[in-house]
Amino acid sequence: MSKDLKPGTLYLVGTPIGNLEDITFRAIGILQAVDLIAAEDTRHTGKLLQHFQIAAPQISYYEHNKRSRQEELLARLQKGETIALVTDAGMPGISDPGYELVKACIDAGISVIPIPGVTAAVTALAASGLPTDRFVFEGFLPIKGKERRDRLNFLKHETRTLILYEAPHRLLETLSDLASVLGENRQIVLARELTKVHEEFWRGTIRDAIALYTTNREPKGEFTLVVAGTQTQENLILSEEELKTELRRLIEQGMTRSQASRQLAQLTNIPRRQIYDLEI
Repeated sequence: MSKDLKPGTLYLVGTPIGNLEDITFRAIGILQAVDLIAAEDTRHTGKLLQHFQIAAPQISYYEHNKRSRQEELLARLQKGETIALVTDAGMPGISDPGYELVKACIDAGISVIPIPGVTAAVTALAASGLPTDRFVFEGFLPIKGKERRDRLNFLKHETRTLILYEAPHRLLETLSDLASVLGENRQIVLARELTKVHEEFWRGTIRDAIALYTTNREPKGEFTLVVAGTQTQENLILSEEELKTELRRLIEQGMTRSQASRQLAQLTNIPRRQIYDLEI
């Protein structure tokens, strides 16, 4: 074991989102030294490891095996092994099951150390040309149904810049939903193939984006959508059950109850204390 590693520690290692040269020297050193690498896709990560001549063994950790695999990883960490958690691209724990493992380690008193790397959301935001001082990362929207409609209706009143992820086969559906709820004249930036050879930033209105991908182009590559926040200051109207749902969601994302209550109070004009006292 490298003298720089702490026994029984989970390392969250950021990996490139496209261009392999974006990996850090520190990340390579950690991956070379750990006892085990837990990867979202071992075949995908295997190519990265081969490129940098890293021989550490891998084990899969992804959405459909996270519960069974979590116990095994915790047991190995508690025995003093060092494990690096990686995702297919970017920082683990962002729109992938890494969050559950991190929380389980913290609850078990296991040290968690981040090894920072690039993230598609911040990379797209920085070059979007939209305001960067205050923003909201939403990741992937719920795929369909009431949950999707409710989420979009909530975001309609968000004044901060919005960041979303979307797969190419669902791009037009998402753009259409954004147009119907947020308005077709809302400014949007479509960033795709970030840091790769065919990296592209398209800027315009949601209406123009729909026209582009309906008549001229087929969506290809993973998309990061950066959407301007609303310029109006209408108060969001939520039922008590919807308030509870939003309060619970914000707390699950890591906010304290006080922080979540304050944010919802600003959006709804309902007293913060009233929201804080809701039974969830």
